[in-house]
Amino acid sequence: LFPYRPLFRSTIDEIIEADHPARAVWLYVLELDLTPWYDRIRARGSVAGRPAIDPRVLVAVWLYATLSGFTSARELADLCIHYDPFRWLVGGVSVNYHTLADFRTDNPEFLEPLLKQSVEVLRQQGLIDLDRVAQDGMRVRASAGAASFRRRETLEKLLQEARSEVQRLREKLAVPATDPSTKQEVASEEPPAAESEPSRQEQAAAMRHAEERLEHVEQALERMPEMEAKIMPGEHKEARVSTTDPPATVMKMADGGFRPAYNVEYSTACRGQVIAGVDVVTDGSDQGQLPPMLDQIEHRFEQRPKEVLVDGGFANLKDIEKVQAGKTCEVYAPVMKPNKEGIDRYQPKATDSEEVANWRKRMGTQAAKDIYKERAATAECVNAQARNRGLNQFTVRGLKKVKAIATWFAIAHNMARAFALQPQPVVNNSS
Repeated sequence: LFPYRPLFRSTIDEIIEADHPARAVWLYVLELDLTPWYDRIRARGSVAGRPAIDPRVLVAVWLYATLSGFTSARELADLCIHYDPFRWLVGGVSVNYHTLADFRTDNPEFLEPLLKQSVEVLRQQGLIDLDRVAQDGMRVRASAGAASFRRRETLEKLLQEARSEVQRLREKLAVPATDPSTKQEVASEEPPAAESEPSRQEQAAAMRHAEERLEHVEQALERMPEMEAKIMPGEHKEARVSTTDPPATVMKMADGGFRPAYNVEYSTACRGQVIAGVDVVTDGSDQGQLPPMLDQIEHRFEQRPKEVLVDGGFANLKDIEKVQAGKTCEVYAPVMKPNKEGIDRYQPKATDSEEVANWRKRMGTQAAKDIYKERAATAECVNAQARNRGLNQFTVRGLKKVKAIATWFAIAHNMARAFALQPQPVVNNSS
């Protein structure tokens, strides 16, 4: 009657080798400060804490999963049962995919300290520095189909339909009337529901779905003015916004096609290749993304990079002027080739500000060209590694959750860099 399952003769600690990467991940997580996660579940006074899986276990599972290229919570829950490295990490604790998925995206503010720690530890040891960083954007497919993008007229119609459906379900799920004197339910004169009608639990699920649908349509209409403003005069097209993932934007991808996506921005230390800044924007262009990223790094580490390397997509003269104001940071970006022949691109123009003129002259020197070679070996290398680890399409929706996923990839990348830069302790489990 029951399938035969052989008994494991080894203990849980013996199912993976002494030098298995999962052990290095666990040792790394043991050094992390996870106070925010523990505060959320800790008992306080007479109030009992929440029964929960140790956050350290879940952090270790997701970091190892990210390094191994696993991005699905359902797949990961199955691996925690059948795949030895994950079985070792959870240590016999039962985890389901809901717990894994929620832990990964529901508290993005908790990821900020982890990202800072992953950089600061190496920085304090002198293994990296933030004097020179390279930034690049990477367009990642969103969890939204092309058919979900609707025009304003269609969205307004869908809004009315969604509101009507929510109202109908609310009336159907209305709490029975009660007698104020006895606080007992008043008997209903309606006949009992037919067996074929959905149960109250099914109706509640339909209600949640309808409210979520209404929220998405409202968000799409809120974003519509932004998308309408991007249409240039004379363009014969109408703005469209997704009803399943409103922040997603149709962008030109690396293969030349156009698909709903997010633009993931990573800023990486050239020395050590550690990601120091993470952002996700809904604009397919990299212009305008350089100043806020430098501000983010300065706020996080109380140090502003002295040099920043970016590609031509960032070479906006206003951004260059803003970044170099006060001479606190120098921009290394290619100077666009002039339309007319015989003009030296590195000679300042009469309309250039002092900051832009200095940038042009600097990029004409051999020293600047040598420094700029580090950009591809840093920013593009980091983006390629993220792709190889599965950052090709988001399975979550909404800017907040999407940025949480991008941050997990950054923390996992920094952990891998820590393994490469630091001597790793030898684990001896022979005893």
